[in-house]
Amino acid sequence: MASKKAAAQKSLSLAPVLDLNEASALHTQLMGLKGNPLVIDASAVERVGALCAQVLMAGAKSWEEQGQPFTFGKVSDPFMKTMQLIGVNIDHLLAQEAGQ
Repeated sequence: MASKKAAAQKSLSLAPVLDLNEASALHTQLMGLKGNPLVIDASAVERVGALCAQVLMAGAKSWEEQGQPFTFGKVSDPFMKTMQLIGVNIDHLLAQEAGQ
């Protein structure tokens, strides 16, 4: 048996409202999942603030630097529209099923 197993994929479901109050909690959740492949479920998101968008993009960059996958498995329409409105392109982070 190999002594180093691949890290198990983790998932994180985002809160419906990602505002200033949620940013710190989101950061803490992401840090607790660091080192594992991560799939974000944004299907319940109704509102996204710029700070939470920034936390998510910093997380994506951190995972990329560690060579770990960071993808959005499911995204709500309000989530996608807000990300586009504030100029954040997450197309490269969408799971194939979510991007179709």
